[in-house]
Amino acid sequence: MKPGSVDFLLLTGLAAIFGASFMFTRIAVVDIPPLTVVAWRLFLAFCAIYPLLLLSGQQLPRNGRLWLLIAASAFFGNALPFSLISWGQVEVSAGMTAIFMAVMPLITLLLAHVVTDDEKLNRYKLIGVLLGLAGVVVLMGWERLVQMDGSLVRQMAIAAGATSYAVNALITRQLTQTARLPMMAALMLAASVMMMPFSLVIDGPWTLTPSVVSVLSIVALALGPTAFATLLILVIIDRQGASFLSQINFMVPLFGVLFGALFLAERLPPTAFMALVLILGGIALSKWGARHGLSTPR
Repeated sequence: MKPGSVDFLLLTGLAAIFGASFMFTRIAVVDIPPLTVVAWRLFLAFCAIYPLLLLSGQQLPRNGRLWLLIAASAFFGNALPFSLISWGQVEVSAGMTAIFMAVMPLITLLLAHVVTDDEKLNRYKLIGVLLGLAGVVVLMGWERLVQMDGSLVRQMAIAAGATSYAVNALITRQLTQTARLPMMAALMLAASVMMMPFSLVIDGPWTLTPSVVSVLSIVALALGPTAFATLLILVIIDRQGASFLSQINFMVPLFGVLFGALFLAERLPPTAFMALVLILGGIALSKWGARHGLSTPR
């Protein structure tokens, strides 16, 4: 079915929800440790999705081998990147984080070239990846890359989170035959089980005195970018497929920058917008090369 206005509205809504996640994370980590933000975000998301699973008459997966794949996906797609990004956002703005995360599809192209036989780089994909990497260098700043100050380490943690998402994109290729809602519920459960011990042992959440705004931000993260966004992804894929969904990579960083400016009064340097243009240009070029099946570089 050709995409219609409803499909583009769903896609735009999903991009806005994902873009808002950087804003909510930035607010939450002001007075709640990152590991606790992640643990409760995942646990509350599971609590929201699991009743829907029961109402649909479905159950969590029972296959042991499948749970190994789910655990790997939960780690690389939720527990690890959420932790790295939340830790990075203690000092990095929501808008900058959104731009960093835009490199994820380009990193996926590099990894797919190495580990798959059917998704090799061609000259246009390669140029797209190089443009994206140039955007990251511009975003971080060459002088700060050489100095390696504390803020740069936080930025590198966010970039590592994007890499973790890219690794997960390859893992989920093995989960495409699994019923989607049970798989999503299982991912939330596995990731929250991974993170909750760290929150309880390291942070001692019962000793914290967070603000109401920070607590509400965690709830918003759980219900919006984690639980509801998961369900919206299923709807979009069922209607138009994964290729249509991939267009969201162009929209999420724009919403992230917009929300950071509107609600957190963030003012990004001109180099950040230059980096955004380079990264989005790299994504566009790589998608064009993939769509036209152009030959590999010699």
